[in-house]
Amino acid sequence: MSKLGERLLRSAKEARAIARGDAQPARVFTPPQIDVAAIRKKTRLSQDRFAQRFGLSVAAIRDWEQHRRTPDPAARTLLLVIDKEPEAVARALATV
Repeated sequence: MSKLGERLLRSAKEARAIARGDAQPARVFTPPQIDVAAIRKKTRLSQDRFAQRFGLSVAAIRDWEQHRRTPDPAARTLLLVIDKEPEAVARALATV
């Protein structure tokens, strides 16, 4: 087997062990806390339009901005990407 094949096989075994809970991932990305209102205002969109454009619920936007709830890691990741590349996210979602 080639070296690439061996590495792929090792990686697949490691992924299976992580999925089963038998191993911990080597590294985990946890997005930082973010200012949802600042990101939304940077796009110059209302809460309603921001939610519609990026496939989020208006209630979640409102709760995040009023600090009643905190975005989960997946939502924080999406919001970070929206902050950096809002048009790219809008284009990606428009093709769905």
